[in-house]
Amino acid sequence: MGAIPSGIGRSLDRLLIGTHKGYLARWSYELDKINALEPEVQKLTDKELRKKSLSLRYRARSGEPLSRLLPEAFALVREAAVRNIGMRHFDVQMLGGIAIFNNSIVEMQTGEGKTLTATSPMYLHALSGKGAMLATVNDYLAARDAELMGPVYKALGMKIGVIQTQQPTPQRRDAYQCDITYGTAKEFGFDFLRDRLLLRRIREGQTDLLGAMLENKRVNNEQPTQREIPYFCLVDEADSILIDEASTPLIISALPTEEQKQEVAAFKWAADKVYEFVEDEDYEYDHEKKTVELTRKGRLKARQLPKPDEMATTGLFHVYEYVQRAIKVDREYKLDQQYIVRDGEIVIVDEFTGRLGEGRKWRDGIHQAVEAKEGVEITVATGQAARITVQDFFLRFEHLGGMTGTAWASKTELHKIYRCHVIPVPTNRPPRRVKLETLVYPTEKAKWLAIVKEIQELHAMGRAVLIGTRTIDKSEILSSLLQKVGIEHQVLNANHIEAEAGIVADAGQWGKVTVSTNMAGRGTDIRLPEEVLQIGGLHVICTELHESARIDRQLIGRCGRQGDPGSYRQYLSLEDEIIEKAYGPKKANKFAALGEGAEDRLFNNKIRKFYKAQKKVEKKSYRSRKTMLYFEKERKKVQKGMGQDPYLDSTN
Repeated sequence: MGAIPSGIGRSLDRLLIGTHKGYLARWSYELDKINALEPEVQKLTDKELRKKSLSLRYRARSGEPLSRLLPEAFALVREAAVRNIGMRHFDVQMLGGIAIFNNSIVEMQTGEGKTLTATSPMYLHALSGKGAMLATVNDYLAARDAELMGPVYKALGMKIGVIQTQQPTPQRRDAYQCDITYGTAKEFGFDFLRDRLLLRRIREGQTDLLGAMLENKRVNNEQPTQREIPYFCLVDEADSILIDEASTPLIISALPTEEQKQEVAAFKWAADKVYEFVEDEDYEYDHEKKTVELTRKGRLKARQLPKPDEMATTGLFHVYEYVQRAIKVDREYKLDQQYIVRDGEIVIVDEFTGRLGEGRKWRDGIHQAVEAKEGVEITVATGQAARITVQDFFLRFEHLGGMTGTAWASKTELHKIYRCHVIPVPTNRPPRRVKLETLVYPTEKAKWLAIVKEIQELHAMGRAVLIGTRTIDKSEILSSLLQKVGIEHQVLNANHIEAEAGIVADAGQWGKVTVSTNMAGRGTDIRLPEEVLQIGGLHVICTELHESARIDRQLIGRCGRQGDPGSYRQYLSLEDEIIEKAYGPKKANKFAALGEGAEDRLFNNKIRKFYKAQKKVEKKSYRSRKTMLYFEKERKKVQKGMGQDPYLDSTN
């Protein structure tokens, strides 16, 4: 093995001890070749650089393996970036690009430049002429990243397209035909389903598209938008999309029937009567499985309660279902936690990112039950014309890669499902992040007061402070406490999503205090001025453990980026929700009772209990995803066995 480039330093030496030692050792050879080509590439004029790129494209499309072209391609991308956007890929970014090209998911710390890292493997795969796609978490980031990196691709003769929500079909088609296409996983999936429905219409003779295609005519909206064979996709925030959203179904609804429309009355009735049912008397609630089942007394009550005329033909079994669903929603689905109400509609708040799940709906009538609970217009639960899970969509690609700041903890799941290795890439500079002592308080109130006190102290020094909360309502609670003590601050949550980029970019300024719900700086760097660096950099406060340790790490990763100084502290209380989610309310109540009358006492001896609870919740979530994906796979087998398209509903 050649000498390891200085840009990687000691971090790579430590990294080579892991199971991915062989991969990194092999790829460091490629890195040596890229660096050796840099002086030669720097001598090329802009015209010669483009000509060299066109030569690589010809070789790729003539059948030369892309792996053989990698050193030249990466060297060209690095030089194009220097000339056109003033950014030079670090050696570790080159290493990350090599890993992504080799069907891996790279774990890169926050602020290490994932957006620039993506350009080299995207360009190399695009040389094949089969299309390279990059899936990110929202329209804003897709458009922003395409605009920022566009000059690099264009300098090398590549066409770049962007997919956006509400984009006209002809523009979508043109974007997919570009060499490189940026967009969201949701839009990519829905376009795939629309194409499947269109192709079925062609087979069934419901469109004149086939004749037009044979005559080589262009029909404006009657052509598939995506390429026939999905070739390569790079998934940004890979753990969030490929794991947290893996079982999320993307559904195109069929036309509603009259019977389905009549369900609206039943949802409203159940939501109105839910408070007449008492736990352990009228129903039993399983805290582990999150299920509700009416008792004999509860079923009798459901039968006897007065009902509207529209429910005259509703069977008893369905009546029980409506009641059980309404109870489940009342217990588990909270306003400003799982969802918000905006313009008279229920909008889901993603539990892992804190972002709004535009266009998403809960399944099995849950969404309609939430609408009934909040008194907004109930959307009719329709049939499905087409559906695909996020996991199924990405498994269709011939080549798949990804990048994120927190994938290592999920390496087994990612490899088992997607056959992608997780490769931690070392930081460009040694991290200087300081972990302060975790503090456990007896009550949530005591915890909030301690957090406010620490913010006051740091704010007086001029430190920039970022506080992460689990839910919207918690961020609003903290905001009101800060207002009472006169601390000027910014709030970033799903209620303020339109201002996200600006708030995050400004969060590192002198004396800035930012309260964020789960989405501290996704896609946006927090840059620190010199005066903030001199007094310790950004300080991050974690106010509660999330259901996944990855989310905590994403928040912590906002401080100490690119070798900057920084610090963080985790605050916990005996009343935190993670205990109930792991062990149920009875154990949670006993745990909370330990702190009664001990407002000034710390319970740091209970820290291990919290982390065990978090691991238990993570395991439960994994089992749930595994079960759902199993049933999805079985459903596909059945439909394929019947000669049906597994992505389309044969009845519509």
